[in-house]
Amino acid sequence: MSIHVLMIAPTSFFSDYGGHIRILEEAFALQALGHRITIVTYYKGRDIPGLDIRRTAPLPYHANYEVGSSRHKLVFDLYLTVRALRVALRERPDLVHGHMHEGTLIGWFLSRLLRIPLVFDFQGGLTAEMIDHKFMRPGGKTFHFFRAMERFIDHRPQAILTSSKQVQSHLESDFQVPSERIVPLPDCVDLDRFNPDRFTPAQKRGMRTALGIPEDVCLVVYLGLLTEYQGIPHILQAAAQLKTKNEGRPVHFLMMGFPNLPTYRQMAFDLDVADRVLFPGKIPYDDAPLYLSLGDIAVTAKMSATEGSGKLLNYMALGLPVVAYDTPVHREYLGEFGEYVPVGDVAGLAGAIEGLAGDPARRGRLGRALAERTAACFTWPAAARQIETLYERLLAR
Repeated sequence: MSIHVLMIAPTSFFSDYGGHIRILEEAFALQALGHRITIVTYYKGRDIPGLDIRRTAPLPYHANYEVGSSRHKLVFDLYLTVRALRVALRERPDLVHGHMHEGTLIGWFLSRLLRIPLVFDFQGGLTAEMIDHKFMRPGGKTFHFFRAMERFIDHRPQAILTSSKQVQSHLESDFQVPSERIVPLPDCVDLDRFNPDRFTPAQKRGMRTALGIPEDVCLVVYLGLLTEYQGIPHILQAAAQLKTKNEGRPVHFLMMGFPNLPTYRQMAFDLDVADRVLFPGKIPYDDAPLYLSLGDIAVTAKMSATEGSGKLLNYMALGLPVVAYDTPVHREYLGEFGEYVPVGDVAGLAGAIEGLAGDPARRGRLGRALAERTAACFTWPAAARQIETLYERLLAR
């Protein structure tokens, strides 16, 4: 049976990073199974051919405001509620699928009004994310208010999709969410898009040349948000340690993403690694496979304990060995084939990269094992069938 799903995305969908990619790939995979997906989102963002995206009206002020943890987000969410309500009343969806806590709170209101099921797509803790983004500090009145709101939202949906088993434990232990409501659904990857065989050696050499990357260096790649909680300062400090050693094959870094480009370019200059670290800026999702395939090693220094880390799967699908901080989420994706470093250990990060840079055979073994693991465990068609089964179970009630 075809199910009409109203997805609520409290963000400027589509942008080329993180949770946006999960929303995009879920929608496409569910549509491939014959379901109708309508996405309600903020007025900014890039339209995607083949997706039914309904946007809010622009704000009468701060028209170019970049949404983040701020007081302006309350107004964005008010506009989103009005837009979602109009769509829901006119089109009568079968089910509401809320992304993130704000989308789920809006979805709860709609699900009660229309008497239809609500699914929460959990992509990170509300208060944990606000602390990561330095919007507030733990322990104060603001923290306790949002912690109580987070608990309230976590108990509204009939089912919660979590991006990792670590998040499932977090919901059960910290917020007492019943385990039967939680469905672990790790981020996945489009294996056709992130297929290493799409690009010839000549294409990759040409792209390296165009970017000014020397042919004989070992290239470490990163693609994601350029923020402190993603560990970008640690990666740059590791690059500085590798440069001062000046041993063996030179190691260069391709740091792709946004925002804060001026900040991190200046940091690279201050650390004397501006000649070893390239910041090309925002990379469109369609171009990400080619840019990542230029690398010999991938790196992530993300420190969050509750957010997923879907970028790992793009690295893995392309057969890149991965150096990662040792967190439960990273282990869930990489299994026994990750090159793990204790969280915050910059010297360890540099040492792990140096070790792989000097061992092409090990890089190859790890990369092949990670690609096989991705194909076996983390594909969107399989995830969509799991979501479909959940939808059918909730609607049958």
